[in-house]
Amino acid sequence: MYIQVLGSAAGGGFPQWNCNCANCDGLRKGTVNAHARTQSSIAVSEDGERWILFNASPDIRAQLASFPAMQPARALRDTGIAAVLLIDSQVDHTTGLLTLREGLPLDIWCTAQVHEDLSSGFPLFPMLEHWNGGLRWQEIALGDGAAVGFVIPCAPNLKLTAIPLLSNAPPYSPRRDQPHPGDNIGVFIEDTRTGATVLYAPGLGKTDEHILQWMRQADVLMVDGTVWHDDEMIRQQVGTKTGQAMGHLAQSGPGGMIEVLDTMSASRKILIHINNTNPILDEDSAERAQLAQHGIEVAWDGMHIDLSGTP
Repeated sequence: MYIQVLGSAAGGGFPQWNCNCANCDGLRKGTVNAHARTQSSIAVSEDGERWILFNASPDIRAQLASFPAMQPARALRDTGIAAVLLIDSQVDHTTGLLTLREGLPLDIWCTAQVHEDLSSGFPLFPMLEHWNGGLRWQEIALGDGAAVGFVIPCAPNLKLTAIPLLSNAPPYSPRRDQPHPGDNIGVFIEDTRTGATVLYAPGLGKTDEHILQWMRQADVLMVDGTVWHDDEMIRQQVGTKTGQAMGHLAQSGPGGMIEVLDTMSASRKILIHINNTNPILDEDSAERAQLAQHGIEVAWDGMHIDLSGTP
C-alpha cells in the first residue's frame, strides 16, 4: 500500500489568501520557518498505478501536477485517479470535483448524507451531470451508523472500513449543528496482502470508545491536526468559532489529540488538515517541539508513505 499526501492544510490552505495571522504573514515575509501547504487530500494505491483520491480539494490541479503518478500518460487523455472517496461534503474536500469535469464520468464513493448535501445545498452532482455523465455515486451504506467494510474495485486488496465520526456537517447542510452518522467518516484501510493498516480521520471532532478501538488497531494514524487550542481562532481574532464547533479536536489540553495519541501504539502518528493559525506550522515553535517529544509528526504536501513491505 502506498499513500501520498497531496494536501495537508485545512480549508483556505497555508498561507490563506486573505489572512495576515502570525503564521501567514510570517511565511510571506520569510520570518517564520514554515512551508506552504494546500488543502487536505491524500491518494492511496495498492499498486502505485491506480489511485483512490481521498477528497478533491480546491487545490487539486496543482496537487495532481506535483505528483507524476497522477498523469501516467498511457493514452491521449489519461489519469491515475481510478476512484474518489469523500469523507464529508465540506467545500474544501469537494470543490475539486469541478476541476475534474474533463475526466468524467467518475466513481464517487460517499455516504447518503454527503450525497444529499452535494445534490442540494452544494449541488455538485446535478451540476456535473452535464459533463459526460457526471459523477457515478457509489454509496457507503452505514445503515444504523455502525462501521461498514467495503472494497473499491481498482484496489481489490485494500479492505476499507468507513467509521462514523463525531464531527459537524457543513453550513449548507440541513444537519448543521445536528450531526448524524455519515456526515463525516474516518476510513480504516487494511492491505490484506501484508496486514498493514492505516486510519485516516482528518475531521475528528470528538473521541469515543468506538473510534478509539479502531485507532488502537492502526499501524499508521493520520488524524485531525486542525488547531492547537480549541479557541485558537478566537484568540487570534480571525474567527468566532471553536475547534469543537467546527468539528475538530484540538491538540492541547485534557482529552486533546496529544493525550489521545499518547495511548496509541501506532508506529507513526501523523497530524493532517492543519489550520493556518496552528503554531505547529512554525517548525521552530515550542508546540512543534512538544509534538516531537511525543513522537507525533506533522504532514506536509508531498509526504509519501510506503507500506508495501510491512509485515
